[in-house]
Amino acid sequence: MSESAADQLFLGRQPILDRDQQLFAYELLFRSGSQNFADVTDGVQATATVIANAFTELGVAAALGKHRGFINVDEQFLFSDMLELLPRQAVVLEILETVPPTPAVVERCRALKAAGFTLALDDVVQLEPAFAELLALVEIVKVDIQPLSRVQLMQLSMKLKPMGKQLLAEKVDSREQMEQCLKLGFTLFQGYYFAKPTIIAGKKLDHSQLSLMKLMGLLLGDADTSELEAALKPEPGLTVNLLRMTNSVGAGCTERITSLGHAITVLGRRQLQRWLQLLVFASGKQNATGNPLLLMAATRGRLMELLADELSPGDSGLADRAFMAGIMSLMPALVAQTMEEIVAPLGLAGDVRDALCHGSGRLGALLRITESSEGGNMQDLNAALAELPGLGAKAINRAQTMALQWANEIGREQSL
Repeated sequence: MSESAADQLFLGRQPILDRDQQLFAYELLFRSGSQNFADVTDGVQATATVIANAFTELGVAAALGKHRGFINVDEQFLFSDMLELLPRQAVVLEILETVPPTPAVVERCRALKAAGFTLALDDVVQLEPAFAELLALVEIVKVDIQPLSRVQLMQLSMKLKPMGKQLLAEKVDSREQMEQCLKLGFTLFQGYYFAKPTIIAGKKLDHSQLSLMKLMGLLLGDADTSELEAALKPEPGLTVNLLRMTNSVGAGCTERITSLGHAITVLGRRQLQRWLQLLVFASGKQNATGNPLLLMAATRGRLMELLADELSPGDSGLADRAFMAGIMSLMPALVAQTMEEIVAPLGLAGDVRDALCHGSGRLGALLRITESSEGGNMQDLNAALAELPGLGAKAINRAQTMALQWANEIGREQSL
């Protein structure tokens, strides 16, 4: 079934963190089909319309929760009337470096700021006199640190700080870059160091994490409740947390839960499996739900589960395995082990193992859809979609916003 041009939009996202490496916002990566923004006025307007709809029909605002969404704005989009339909309290308009600082552009930005929009200037690498008026209007300056030497970055930050702007370091790829930007007064950060799995520092699995993964294996093997209870008993901290969660937000029932067996029955196996998988990533850290890797893992799992249901409605087994593949896909980043080492003792289903280790099968294609949408890689996304003709843009958009909303709700529940 063909979809209209206005529906051909995919939503990607990249975390933006504060100085404590807690989630501050997402940069939302909107892409129309295999293109970026269309090269005709109608195409720009169509893109603007879809973005506006994304905050209403698709519920992106609810999915973002308390976090804002940074949206790239090129010159054509800047002058589109549709831009003003966006919820100004939920977005940051990121003026691209390709937008010329003409009097008309400056006046348009001044009007948008007066209307209550927050403006950011993208990919700043030097202060050009021509951009002085535009720079005065924005609240956030995104500095592309990649082409700058340490001295150049220091000099640029020293010029920007007296202007009272919030400085965002983008394309941060290493801990060294992160620490330098912290010292220079940057307050926001974005880049593969925080969000790309192969770069995040990891550690070996500790005893508690091994117990969690063994429990997940038992659940996937449909073990008896007595076996699950026996595996939980050596972990008192985990047991207390399970009882606490089941008694509060997990169960939604009036009776008090007093035994492990009762808690497992009331919570349900699918919810228990999800909780255990998320705990593996939390690693016992305080406020772990602010960790971008944990949020990515939760979102991946839920997105793949929803897309699997689109492919095979009513097949809960496929949906469960898709969730497992999604959330396990980031494990190498957390524990500094290869995927093969991680999955070996778990007894995973063949299609889950093949997706994680080889990227093959339907679950492998779903995983590539998820990974490519995170970074707005349209070439990889379209290639993966070609393997799964049952999925369309509308389904992916809807699933992405629902997945992000679910991950945010998990964070709110675990902070209670």
